[in-house]
Amino acid sequence: MQPKIRLHVDLPLAAEAEVGLAREQAHYLFSVMRLAAGDRVALFNGRDGEWAAEVVSAGKRAGVLACRERLRQQTVLPDLWLLFAPLKKARTDFVAEKACEMGCARLWPVFTQHTNAERVRPDRLRAHAVEAAEQCGLLAVPEVAEPCPLAAALAGWDPARRLLFCDERGGGVPAFAAVQAAGPGPWAVLVGPEGGFSEAEAERLRALPFAHAASLGPRILRADTAAVAALALLQAAAGDWR
Repeated sequence: MQPKIRLHVDLPLAAEAEVGLAREQAHYLFSVMRLAAGDRVALFNGRDGEWAAEVVSAGKRAGVLACRERLRQQTVLPDLWLLFAPLKKARTDFVAEKACEMGCARLWPVFTQHTNAERVRPDRLRAHAVEAAEQCGLLAVPEVAEPCPLAAALAGWDPARRLLFCDERGGGVPAFAAVQAAGPGPWAVLVGPEGGFSEAEAERLRALPFAHAASLGPRILRADTAAVAALALLQAAAGDWR
C-alpha cells in the first residue's frame, strides 16, 4: 500500500538502509503528523527511486526510518528550464512551487533592468521546490541555479537549448504555435519582471537565433501567472503532456 506521506532525503536509499531524520523532518512526522513506530513513509532522493520506509524510532528531535520496499524506479525530470525575474517574496515562492509541479528540471532567477526584488534566496526556493515535489509525486527536485543578471545568463547560453521568450509587448506569435514551429528541445522559458523587459533587453532577445518570441494571449498576465501559463503551453506542445 502506498504511504500517504512522502519525504525527500539526501541520503542513499536501498533495501534495509536506515535513514536518520533531520530535526525538522522528525518534528513534521512525529509531532505534526503523529506517526509512530511501525508506520510507513515514502522516501525519495532523486537518485534511488521511491521507497516505502518504516519508522524504527520516533522522537521529538530525531528519528530513524528503514527502507523496506522499492515502490518506483528512478525517473528523470523533463529537460525543461525556467528563467524568471524575482518578484515579491510570496510570488517568487509561488513561481518556484508551480514550476516544480509543471515538471521543470532547473529554476534560474535572473535580474533584469526592471526587476523590483533586490535579492532572492536560493535555499528558500529549493525548500519550496522540495515541498512541491513531495506533494505532487515527483522522484526528483529541480536544481535551483545561482541568481545572476539576465545578460550573464544569455552570454553563456548553449545555442542548442531553445528559449521561449514571453514577449508582453505583443511582438510574438502564439506560444503554442511558436513551440510547435521551432521543433523539439531542449527548451527553456524566460519570463520577465512585473515591469516587463526593457527595450534593450527585448531587442537583444529578438536578435538571438535560439530565442523565440511568444505571446501568451490577448491579456497582459502577471509575471507569476505568465510563468505557469508558458510552462503549460510548452509541456502541451513539446513536453511530457503529449
